[in-house]
Amino acid sequence: MTPARHGRTAAVLSGIGAWLPPRVVTNDELATRLDTSDAWIRSRTGIGQRHFIEAGMSTGSLAVEAGARALKSANLDSVDVVVLATTTPDQPCPATAPLVAARLGMTAVPAFDVGAVCAGFVYALSVAAGLIVSGTVGNALVIGADAFSTLLDPTDRGSGVIFGDGAGAVVLRSGEPDEPGALGPFDLGTDGEHAELIEIPAGGSAQRAGGVPTRADDHYFTMQGRAVFKHAVLRMTASVQRAVRRARWTMADVDRVAAHQANSRILHALADQLGMAHETFLSNIDRVGNTAAASVPLLLNDAVADGTLRPGQRVVLTSFGGGLAWGSTTLRWPELDVV
Repeated sequence: MTPARHGRTAAVLSGIGAWLPPRVVTNDELATRLDTSDAWIRSRTGIGQRHFIEAGMSTGSLAVEAGARALKSANLDSVDVVVLATTTPDQPCPATAPLVAARLGMTAVPAFDVGAVCAGFVYALSVAAGLIVSGTVGNALVIGADAFSTLLDPTDRGSGVIFGDGAGAVVLRSGEPDEPGALGPFDLGTDGEHAELIEIPAGGSAQRAGGVPTRADDHYFTMQGRAVFKHAVLRMTASVQRAVRRARWTMADVDRVAAHQANSRILHALADQLGMAHETFLSNIDRVGNTAAASVPLLLNDAVADGTLRPGQRVVLTSFGGGLAWGSTTLRWPELDVV
C-alpha cells in the first residue's frame, strides 16, 4: 500500500470503465406483459431500452467487468482499496466488494460496500477520496453496480419500465488539487423522514424481527413517483449549487453536468431550476434506463467514448436516491483512455 502525501493532496480521476449485460430489453418487449407502450414509456421517462442480467450473472459480475476496464484505463493491475456502491449485493452476507476484489486478483486489500441507493456512487467516491486525502491509501477503485431487475415487481408498470442493470467504475489516485481530474469538495445529505418514498419493505431486520407474515410484493422495490420527482429536483438543485460554490466556481463556469439518470423529465426540470441549457446535461438514459448506483459512472464513460465529454471541461456530478440521499462534487475533466 502506497500512502498519499500529506498536505495539499487531492483524489484525482485516472481511469474509467463500464459494462452492460448483453441482454437488451426494449420497450416493445415490456409492452407484451405490462399495460404500456413504447410511446408511453418514452414520453414519461425518455427511456427506449435497458439491459438486464441473465442466469449466472449478478451485481458482482457487472462490477468485475467494469472494474477490470477501469484498471486497464488507468494502466494498473491493482489498487489499495475497492469501494463498491450497490443496493443489490450478491447476497446479504458477506459484502460483495471483497468478492469483486478477489476476482480482480486483489485478495489482501480492504474492500467494502456502500449503500445509498442511486446516490451510492457519489457517496462511494467521497469515501475513497477521503481515504486518499488522509494518506490512508494512494489509490482506489470505486465501482457503482446494480442489478435492479432482480428487485422489480413484474406486474408493476411504474417501476418496471424505468430500471436497468449495469456497472461503471473509476480509479482515483493521489495528486495535486489544481491538476485535471482532481475532485473538488463534496456536498452530501440525507433526509430519513421521507425514507418511505423509496424502499423495499421486507427482507431486513425490522421486518424479520416483527414476525409478521409478508406479502410477495413486500419484497419488491417501491417508489412514490410524484413525491420522488419533487424531492429529486429540489435536493439536487441545492446540492449542485453548494458544490459549485465550494469549488469557487459560478454556474456559468460549468461546462457539463453528469446527473443521475433517473428520468428525462427530472433532468430537464433540474436544468431549468439551475438556469442551464438542457444540452449541458449529459444523457444516456434512452439506451440504459435508470441503472441506480451505476448511473453516473456509466454516463461518464459513455460521454467520453462519444466525445461529448472532453478534457478541460468543468464538470459537476450529482445524484439522488433512496434514504432519501443526495450528493454532488466537481472536477475539471482529465485526459482518459476508454477501454
